[in-house]
Amino acid sequence: MMVSKLCLTHFLSPPPHLSLSSLSHLPLLRRSSFKMSSTTTTTPQIVEHFVLFKVKPDTDPSNITAMIDNLAALSSLDQVAHLSSGPLLRTRSSPFPPFTHLLHSRYKSKHDLDAYSAHPSHVRVVTEHVKPICDDIMAVDWATCDLPGPVAPPPGSAMRVTFLKLKEGVGENEKARVLDVIGGIKGVFPAIEQISFGENFSMGRAKGFSIGSLAILPGLSELEAMDSDLERAGLEKDKVRDLIESVIVLDYVVPQQQSASL
Repeated sequence: MMVSKLCLTHFLSPPPHLSLSSLSHLPLLRRSSFKMSSTTTTTPQIVEHFVLFKVKPDTDPSNITAMIDNLAALSSLDQVAHLSSGPLLRTRSSPFPPFTHLLHSRYKSKHDLDAYSAHPSHVRVVTEHVKPICDDIMAVDWATCDLPGPVAPPPGSAMRVTFLKLKEGVGENEKARVLDVIGGIKGVFPAIEQISFGENFSMGRAKGFSIGSLAILPGLSELEAMDSDLERAGLEKDKVRDLIESVIVLDYVVPQQQSASL
């Protein structure tokens, strides 16, 4: 079965080794804001927006808190359907030094994402609170159709975020094969409550990663149980291993709801 373009969802399981972020204070700094209540309906289209931040190791913790708080406040913008920001739990695979923080937001259209990006409040937060303390920033965007479940993942949910860079010369048929495998992951690991994936449409800040995926599980125990099934995970990776140049796999826990305003 081939996956319809941009209308399904995520995940390739990582290698068993992992490297944890070294900033011990990060778990205290999680922030999240939800503008939409949880429902059981299916959303016709959602645009996923992920930004990874690598905070400088000597940064004062108060400046990190200010960055997270100001990012969280952007959830009050009309264009934003959901926004969550905070420290990464761990990086399980990456060709780069580990990123330390993540922002995940959702929109009803690319137009809304563009309006959010150009909004003066967003520009101010990036200029005043993000760029001064970050060594590196990476962003990946994709659209997914018929997303089941709530637009805002419940607090405490575990997120597995995966970005794929395909080998040079991989064609559309091979790319569809990769998307097809990702689309079948939920059937292999039924603990996944929501899966989203698609082709990145904003390559300028993506470091060559052209496919993104997101798997949401009820909590860390379900994520760890999924990772413990190395045999099934290996079988899924083997289906597309020959097409992949590099992978970034990140874990993140959705924080408790926080009120935020600009």
